[in-house]
Amino acid sequence: MPRRRQSVHLGSGSDGTEDSDSSAEREQTNSSESDGNMPKRTRLTRASLRLSQSSQDTPDVKRVGDHDESPPLTPTGNAPSSESELDISSPNASHDENVAKDPALRDSDKDLSHRPKRRRCHETYNFNMKCPTPGCNSLGHLTGKHERHFAVSGCPLYHNLSADECKVKATTREKHEEETKVQEESNRHATRHQTPTSKQTRYKEQVTEMRKGRNSGLPKEQKEKYTEHRQSHGNTREPLLENITSDYDLELFRKAQARASEDLEKLRIQGQITEGSNMIKTILFGRYELDTWYHSPYPEEYARLGRLYVCEFCLKYMKSQTILRRHMAKCVWKHPPGDEVYRKGAISVFEVDGKKNKIYCQNLCLLAKLFLDHKTLYYDVEPFLFYVMTEADNTGCHLVGYFSKEKNSFLNYNVSCILTMPQYMRQGFGKMLIDFSYLLSKVEEKVGSPERPLSDLGLISYRSYWKEVLLRYMYNFQGKEISIKEISQETAVNPVDIVSTLQSLQMLKYWKGKHLVLKRQDLIDEWKAKETKRGSNNKTIDPSSLKWTPPKGT
Repeated sequence: MPRRRQSVHLGSGSDGTEDSDSSAEREQTNSSESDGNMPKRTRLTRASLRLSQSSQDTPDVKRVGDHDESPPLTPTGNAPSSESELDISSPNASHDENVAKDPALRDSDKDLSHRPKRRRCHETYNFNMKCPTPGCNSLGHLTGKHERHFAVSGCPLYHNLSADECKVKATTREKHEEETKVQEESNRHATRHQTPTSKQTRYKEQVTEMRKGRNSGLPKEQKEKYTEHRQSHGNTREPLLENITSDYDLELFRKAQARASEDLEKLRIQGQITEGSNMIKTILFGRYELDTWYHSPYPEEYARLGRLYVCEFCLKYMKSQTILRRHMAKCVWKHPPGDEVYRKGAISVFEVDGKKNKIYCQNLCLLAKLFLDHKTLYYDVEPFLFYVMTEADNTGCHLVGYFSKEKNSFLNYNVSCILTMPQYMRQGFGKMLIDFSYLLSKVEEKVGSPERPLSDLGLISYRSYWKEVLLRYMYNFQGKEISIKEISQETAVNPVDIVSTLQSLQMLKYWKGKHLVLKRQDLIDEWKAKETKRGSNNKTIDPSSLKWTPPKGT
């Protein structure tokens, strides 16, 4: 959850100042990339040097260390994050050439044939890392699938478990997953969304029964035990969770923890993140301090700091509070660049061209990747338009969320990427962004659909939006026959999305060779009751407040 911080209102200076380190580093990166003769080795030779120090032949160690330079920069300005970007077959090319030319060096290398092969970079680095949990020896893993761990997310001791207990739980989970797969395979050819089977009904009753006593409270002895555990270990251990909720819900939580830990381990093995570093944990963004969810490819010198300072108006990223304060004294941006195409009350939407405002859009994509799992667009922003939603107050227009769309989409995607900032989630802004994207499709006289794959939160938001659109259409429909094509033309929702939503609502049936749409009055009445309860405070998009014409081919 975001933590509120006291806002600081400072003066403004001239526009166009490149005060943040981000722009300066980008220029430095470009100049570095032009140097084709940059030496190609540092961490690999240092890791090799640590292994070689245990051997008896010191002259070879010195020869390898002589070529210890900075790592080459990738096109993104980051140091290579995986072994595929570097050649690890030899310490460096110049050393291999010297060995080929000098017989003395060739003879000295023959004496090293008894040494074991060099380990890969991240494997060598692991043995020099240690889990930050006090008293942990880095053995075992929360998933039960790895022998060692180097982060709290995979530490059995932090989760009040032993390595053997983690392996037993992993075996139990695998058996349960296999049983679930067998059951899904047997039901694969069954009618979709049919009436629940007797086995499913019994399982639902069992879950309901298990959840009955989850709010009964803790006995006094257990409360004292939990308090003592918290006082003795503080934040170095996870709080005791037994008997706080039902065993069923606790097991679901443990499964989610193990899956998240496994995903982080895969990223570490792939080199996208390294143990204990190169992953931004928090960002300071306006009045909020936000915990990040995923890795974002910021330059390495920024990512390894752990905390990033971002200007909430121009989105430039900085290394320290002092640099941010100095930047805010000069930055005159109070809203996103581009054209304001929508305004109603304090809510505005700005259309930003990725070609005209390249730096801003790149910074926006890097910021969004901290909270999106499937996002891949970072630097190639020119073919896209960005629609940025803001909420205005006396200090400026604060970023609420955004979505991007291709200028020319052959598949009629009306959204390429969509994000609501964490501090504005669960307030209705996500549906406003989705509704705004379909409003643009209506103006363009097109049928739209979001680009796949959707993130977990994005999929939930879209399904909720499609359900609301269809139930509203059914409520206002007065005819006798409903056509999916007519629904699509009126709502601008893709027919495939309409069909999937009708199936999930059990409103689409196959009868006598035809597909029939059923008007379920109970669902419609339930939706109408919720709409009435929300009242006038419901956040919606007003089409009359849109001042926008479809852009011509660019």
